[in-house]
Amino acid sequence: MDVSLRQLQVFRSVARHRSFSRAAEDLVISQPAVSAQIKSLEQVLGVPLFQRTGRGVELTQAGRQLLPYAERLLNLLDEALAAVHELRCAQRGQVRVAASTTAGIYVVPKALGAFHRAYPGVELSLDVLNRFAVHQRLLAGDADVAIMGLIEDPQDLEIAQFLPNELVVIASPRHHLARRHQIPLDEIAREPFLVREIGSGTRADMERIFAEAGLSPRVAMELRSNGAIKQAVAADLGVAVMPRDAIGLELETGRLIVLDVQGFPVRRWWSLVRRAGRQPSAAADALWNFLLQYRLQAR
Repeated sequence: MDVSLRQLQVFRSVARHRSFSRAAEDLVISQPAVSAQIKSLEQVLGVPLFQRTGRGVELTQAGRQLLPYAERLLNLLDEALAAVHELRCAQRGQVRVAASTTAGIYVVPKALGAFHRAYPGVELSLDVLNRFAVHQRLLAGDADVAIMGLIEDPQDLEIAQFLPNELVVIASPRHHLARRHQIPLDEIAREPFLVREIGSGTRADMERIFAEAGLSPRVAMELRSNGAIKQAVAADLGVAVMPRDAIGLELETGRLIVLDVQGFPVRRWWSLVRRAGRQPSAAADALWNFLLQYRLQAR
């Protein structure tokens, strides 16, 4: 049957208004055009759809049977057009991303690169900050999406698991514990530890791990970047707890090793975070949904 969407649109309007003239006003076409569309549809279907009454027009039994199907088809069309419009809007725009230090350097760029290839018209900005600053950016509305580890106050935030964040104990390959297996946690706690500044998510995780075992690691030096810690560990200045994501190159080249310590590796998660209750832009929502799919492929 050669039934057009236009015929169904006209049919729905006449059925709603119970008037050919009011349907013509609704659709901004002439009344003869409405009559022609209905006549054509009735000819295709082989049944009358309306009958005239003193109050206008009423649906016939066939018309009443057709109406819910026409409604469903036209509503589905509206949904499809809206989806395409949203996709078109998401092809451009700006998205502000904030990430905690380790995630921002070692995890996020690859994910944003994949998004950029899919949405080349979207302009991305990335701020790499400590986790407190990332949190503040989100609450202040200065970041659309964030990727971070430890989240101590989830209030007013929407949070989704992103990628695993595996914490390991690293040392120089010359370290005296390098060939030991299942090193007790209390023994490793006596080694000189190189740590990030207070406020670092990695440091907070490390302190929590030892505190849960009733231990306090021996802090020998505080440094403000993972790069500086890796250099110091490689120079035999101590050991450190660090995300495995941050040491891939050093492990490949043999500059660092992962010690076999009881209770390690410790698995945490990088999280996707955005402000709850805030309507995101089409581009920001596209990034959020893209990253939710990306995590499934990257695991």
